[in-house]
Amino acid sequence: MTHDEIKSLLCSQREYYKSGVTLSSDFRKKQLKLLYETVKKCEAEINQALKCDLGKGYFESFMCESGFVLTEISYMLRNVKKFSKPKKVKTPLAQFPSRSFKQPIPYGNTLIMSPWNYPFLLSIDPLANAIAAGNTAIVKPSAYSPATSNMVKKIIEECFSPEYVAVVTGGREENAALLEQKFDFVFFTGSQSVGREVLRHTAEHLTPAVLELGGKSPCIVDSSADIPLAAKRVVFGKYLNCGQTCVAPDYILCEGSVKDEFISEVIRQIKLQYGENPLNNENYGKIINEKHFSRLCGLIDKSKVVYGGETDKDACRIAPTVMNNVEFSDAVMGEEIFGPIMPIIEFNDFDAVVEGLKEKDKPLALYIFSKNKKHINRVVKELSYGGGCVNDVIIHLATSEMGFGGVGESGMGSYHGKAGFDAFSHYKSIVDKKTWLDLPMRYQPYKGKLFEKLLHMFLK
Repeated sequence: MTHDEIKSLLCSQREYYKSGVTLSSDFRKKQLKLLYETVKKCEAEINQALKCDLGKGYFESFMCESGFVLTEISYMLRNVKKFSKPKKVKTPLAQFPSRSFKQPIPYGNTLIMSPWNYPFLLSIDPLANAIAAGNTAIVKPSAYSPATSNMVKKIIEECFSPEYVAVVTGGREENAALLEQKFDFVFFTGSQSVGREVLRHTAEHLTPAVLELGGKSPCIVDSSADIPLAAKRVVFGKYLNCGQTCVAPDYILCEGSVKDEFISEVIRQIKLQYGENPLNNENYGKIINEKHFSRLCGLIDKSKVVYGGETDKDACRIAPTVMNNVEFSDAVMGEEIFGPIMPIIEFNDFDAVVEGLKEKDKPLALYIFSKNKKHINRVVKELSYGGGCVNDVIIHLATSEMGFGGVGESGMGSYHGKAGFDAFSHYKSIVDKKTWLDLPMRYQPYKGKLFEKLLHMFLK
């Protein structure tokens, strides 16, 4: 799509929004229901597209993408009417007589830019939030996941007219053309480097944005942890989607006294979950493309590999890999891994671990496996990160009752459920002042002892 075509599309959406049709909660529910039914109908095609792009098996595709989307749409359908109502708040005595409330209104014309690693979920999930909040939307899926991007396009075009919700496919030229436009709100999921570019462009128009980025998310395993269970859950989270998950545990900080046991359990769990030869497991995914495959291969230090490390260049597959005795100076610790490589760093002083993490960039997620309440409380209360789990990984984002988002270098803003509705809404503060009484104290001339006493009484 050309620059002029994108500009024309946005103009048509601007006019559509001005008509006021999206403001009705009944309209929003109708659109959400249509989206739900279409996603459900196309489930097999969605799964096939994900298989093509990322090698995902049926169960993983449903659990992490199409099923997750259906859950989010269902939540919005149940709650959109309640969310869109004004919220009454207390009124100061000085404003008597009046009624105060917060009225959520849509931002208006929104842009949703989604990544390739969960290409269906991260396109349709925020779209459901945008629709529930009463916006129009242009969805820009990733060019790296073409089969799923085409599926997103097919579903949206079947459900909606382009002046309401549209899809723009393509690569960098289309991204640049979209970011040159003045939207009312931009929602971006992707890398930190691209996120910075998005924020530079939105700043030109003073456009609010939510950025869901990433970073190196640590996972702490101390000596009090249930090691077999910790290994089981870490292996699930680390190698899900072949490690291409923004909230996957990027690296493991393991206490020295349990490190050997943890590594043994991790290897056992890899064999149990993926088989003796994961590269032949049809339910184990693949790396998105040759560029990322080569990058990941360059992060593997064969001298430190204690399990895995096998690769299949033709299929873009890397076996679940474990690296021991890793140091922060190693190449694998210099960037977000975003692949099936698990570096393990030994520690023997928990306090030093906490203080060290305070000095690093704020991650999107942080996990701790421990039975030590003091350790858990320190991690939860002292460290800054987007979100996380105690004695598990990843599952904190699998609920519509909590917002999901980053902080600092890992992003800004959050979404999912009510937080998603709020992200795509502006809350106007309104005072409805009554006319049957007009207290004189705020008007000049300001004099008299009675006035001063009344003023102190109302404002204290």
